[in-house]
Amino acid sequence: MTDIQLSSDDKERIVAKIKTYFNDELDQDIGGFEAEFLIEFFAKEIGAHFYNQGLADARALFAEKAEEVGYLVEELEKPTL
Repeated sequence: MTDIQLSSDDKERIVAKIKTYFNDELDQDIGGFEAEFLIEFFAKEIGAHFYNQGLADARALFAEKAEEVGYLVEELEKPTL
């Protein structure tokens, strides 16, 4: 089991998409059990990559917004003698 938790509804939607993909693109039928194993496999093997990318994106956005706030604060400064 991975640290990634999916709601039952989300898991059902993802399983349906995997089954559709295998059927349409690979001309193979797979069951829900196999699709759930694929979800677990991808979550375990590449989930951390996407998680880390999300953190990097959030960090970059935060830095950008912090810089914007810095400029706004500078605009509020009063002239000194």
